[in-house]
Amino acid sequence: MERKLIPDDIEVPSGYNVEVFASGLTTPINMVITDKGDMLIGDAGVSDGDGKVLILKENGPELIASGFNPPLTGVNFYNDNIYVSHRGFITIIKPDGTMEDIVSGLPSWGDHHNNKVIFGPDGKMYFGQGTATNSGVVGEDNEGWINDYPFFHDYPGEDILLRDNNFQTPNLFNPNDSKPVYTGAYSPFGMEVGPASKIRGTSRANGSIMRANPDGSDLELLAWGLRNPFRINFDGHGRLFCANHGTDVRGSRPIDKCPDEFQLIMPGIWYGWPDFSAGLPVTLPFFKPEGMPAPSFLLKDHPMIPPKPFASFPNHSATMGFDFYNNSAYVSEFGSLAPTTTGGKPDPRVGHRVSRLDMSTGKISDFAINKTGLPATATGGGGLERPIDVIFDKKGTMYVVDFGIAPKDNPSAFEPATGVIWKISRS
Repeated sequence: MERKLIPDDIEVPSGYNVEVFASGLTTPINMVITDKGDMLIGDAGVSDGDGKVLILKENGPELIASGFNPPLTGVNFYNDNIYVSHRGFITIIKPDGTMEDIVSGLPSWGDHHNNKVIFGPDGKMYFGQGTATNSGVVGEDNEGWINDYPFFHDYPGEDILLRDNNFQTPNLFNPNDSKPVYTGAYSPFGMEVGPASKIRGTSRANGSIMRANPDGSDLELLAWGLRNPFRINFDGHGRLFCANHGTDVRGSRPIDKCPDEFQLIMPGIWYGWPDFSAGLPVTLPFFKPEGMPAPSFLLKDHPMIPPKPFASFPNHSATMGFDFYNNSAYVSEFGSLAPTTTGGKPDPRVGHRVSRLDMSTGKISDFAINKTGLPATATGGGGLERPIDVIFDKKGTMYVVDFGIAPKDNPSAFEPATGVIWKISRS
């Protein structure tokens, strides 16, 4: 399909101008400007099963490498190597074009995956790793991967003790079997847990931030207890921040109204998943889904009282890539995948925009949003659809990566050649 592109449909502050920088892209998930000035784009590969790395030239994008496990979640550039994050692996593309897997065996075979690599002031490589499940229990919302990986589940970042909570679901392996299946937390589908069951921790934990040397050696766990730390970045003061997605109203343990979190990441901290959201226990009445049981704790003892986030974004806004400029964080908001993630409720009026977070006050405001407040396809417009990344060049020009158009009957699929990169600069 051909996407309508009308920059004037996007409202930005006075003194700024919006234009189309690149179009006709397929599921672009991030862009990075190298120290040589080249613009690299990661194609997630969810439309054709083939993650790709592209370089943007004057006549359009050109392929650098392909064959990465979808979803490819990010590309970066460091010491002349291109770093590619894709499902289960971090791979480098060397200057001569050869490729090498420098990190493998990451627990990325469930709902969420290992995400874009960044590099810290210490010269270390940092990246986020998402959870296997929505809220700690493998269930009927995991039909997309459970048959391929029947023993997969979440892995904690340290030894934990579980309560004897087991959750009833239909038998996903045998739909003709009327007998229900019971599954415990941090366990494969169909495995029950008893009182004070102990689960061993691992450095390759789900819902975590990890770091390593640039060659992948000395991999270590930095922090855990996050659900999907989709993007991390250092600010100008050397502080590490994370855009983390809140839990959805789905699966065996649905939880409502969990905000998206903008977290300051500190070594050794547990950030609360699966029993806390934004620093609050999910057992509070606020988190009870309508017409469903109230959530109960999965862990018998919590590693610590988790910190409250630096800032909170609305439930289902789906905060993605972000960048810092002039003491503000500019955050892309992908928007809901309703009704799948909202308990059957319609798409809320959140996301589909770029927000500005004032790092001094914590105040969040709209920076770039369609004049209708809705994604372009909802009104037949030509503005933002699925913003997924924001970066600035050295001159302060903003580039917004827009993932593309998803069919209404299949919000997890995306139309080829509908991805866009918008350019926002001072007029």
